[in-house]
Amino acid sequence: MKENKNNSSEVAVKAHKKSFWNTLNDNKTLLLMCLPPIIFFIVFCYCPLPGVYIAFTNYNFRDGIFGSPFVGLKNFEFLIKSGQLWHLTKNTILYNLVFIILGNVFQITIAIMLNEIRNKWFKKVSQTIMFLPYFISTVLIGAITFNILNYDTGALNTVLRELGGDPVKIYSMAGVWPFIIVFCQMWQQTGYGSVVYFASICGIDSSMIEAAEVDGAASWQRIRYIILPCLKPTFVILLLFALGGIMKGNFGLFWNLVGNNSQLFETTDIIETSVYRMMMSQNNFATSSAVGLYQSIFGFTLVMLSNWLVKRIDPDYALF
Repeated sequence: MKENKNNSSEVAVKAHKKSFWNTLNDNKTLLLMCLPPIIFFIVFCYCPLPGVYIAFTNYNFRDGIFGSPFVGLKNFEFLIKSGQLWHLTKNTILYNLVFIILGNVFQITIAIMLNEIRNKWFKKVSQTIMFLPYFISTVLIGAITFNILNYDTGALNTVLRELGGDPVKIYSMAGVWPFIIVFCQMWQQTGYGSVVYFASICGIDSSMIEAAEVDGAASWQRIRYIILPCLKPTFVILLLFALGGIMKGNFGLFWNLVGNNSQLFETTDIIETSVYRMMMSQNNFATSSAVGLYQSIFGFTLVMLSNWLVKRIDPDYALF
């Protein structure tokens, strides 16, 4: 009896091994396609993980990462007591919330509008025009903005002077820059983001829309009762991914628009720009690493909580 049991277990193990390698062989094309992103994440996300230890040390070049004096949570304590961490967190989260809410609203609206266009030529031209800003560098966006808004030779102040008005010092008015930054972000990202929703609309079963048209449903009724509910899974997944990066700002956009202008830090300073200044001006690796670690832990916790909440409401829409 024992021999039979041992033989059956050995056969089961061999069958499992065989099925595993067969599965790999059957999906080798997909695995090869996944290989570049897997290597990317291993090299740039997992290999640098030991460097997190810098956040708990008084880092210096002579002793290196693991030889520098261990200071525990003093780097985090400094950030909290200075009040800088709360200010940076607030600005970063508020900007990203606006980007997520307005971005998804505009993207869904544009995708639906494109879907309602019947002229194929006009639809393709419209898509191309809206898609182009995504490929424009943030450096160029910053240069265009500066040439429009700068005090001495900017297009805006030139027009105001020609009309007999007083020029405006936009680069010293912190209150207007959140609107400028949000506008630039929407202008650059909306066209690209709408492609995902437009692809989801194209994947909707056409028989449902045709049946609604036969029943006399107007365009708004088709949008409200068919298209928008079908976009819900896509919206939830993109929202969860976006929440994971809610603590990560668009450094390129903020830095090229604002630069190192201390007059605007009150409303435009985010975690990435602050860390960059720490590194460039103070060579403060330890505090910068502490901010980065705080940023990652906050984002990870938020994704887990959001996914748990979605799973409680509707498990089909959860990431895992």
